[in-house]
Amino acid sequence: MEFIQGARNRQELKKIKNFLTDHAFQTVPLTENIGHRASVYMEEYTLKTALYLADALIAATAIEHHLTLCTANRKHYREINELNLKIFRP
Repeated sequence: MEFIQGARNRQELKKIKNFLTDHAFQTVPLTENIGHRASVYMEEYTLKTALYLADALIAATAIEHHLTLCTANRKHYREINELNLKIFRP
């Protein structure tokens, strides 16, 4: 969702969707547990770290599925202790 939100036009949207398909990215559905966990994170971390809804959903999804979150955006996620975070520099 966050990639699609960042598309500036239909051409860019198509490129993003093709990239995700070509590289076999897995789409994980939003579940009640993910939504609840994201809500808890919003209440706990939004004022501390400027955590936004999409970031909370991404973190909650990674945790619920025992996945490592690879991001260049350490600032928003640093307070979430149970999150396995891998930082990269683009």
